[in-house]
Amino acid sequence: MKLNSKYLYRSLLGLYLVALLVLCFGHFNSSPNIPKDFLGVPMDKVIHFLMFFPFPILAFLSFDRYTETLRSTLIFAGITFVIGCLMALGTEWGQAHLTTHRTGDSMDLAADLLALGISSALVIIWDLHKQKK
Repeated sequence: MKLNSKYLYRSLLGLYLVALLVLCFGHFNSSPNIPKDFLGVPMDKVIHFLMFFPFPILAFLSFDRYTETLRSTLIFAGITFVIGCLMALGTEWGQAHLTTHRTGDSMDLAADLLALGISSALVIIWDLHKQKK
């Protein structure tokens, strides 16, 4: 990995975290007209899935030099998954207890955790493939 790309990915991770906070806690007067569901899944849950899916990938791109063995890959992915889960729990708790314009929803949390799980699994597969080369 080039030195410059490390800083680029870390900057993207920082911007992602800021955007996540804005999306989770922002007060938007109007929202675009979007369909109510996508393939039978409520669009709100799809959006939550898409919001949390990038976290493990951006974390991996930012810090992949720490994953040279199977053990280190699994530890890294596990820690990243736990941090993502804590972020998801924190945003849902914050929406329920710290805002008047948002509500916490266990199904939103489920969508967040599903995204983190799938994305973490993809990171593990990606890194193990990289290690074989």
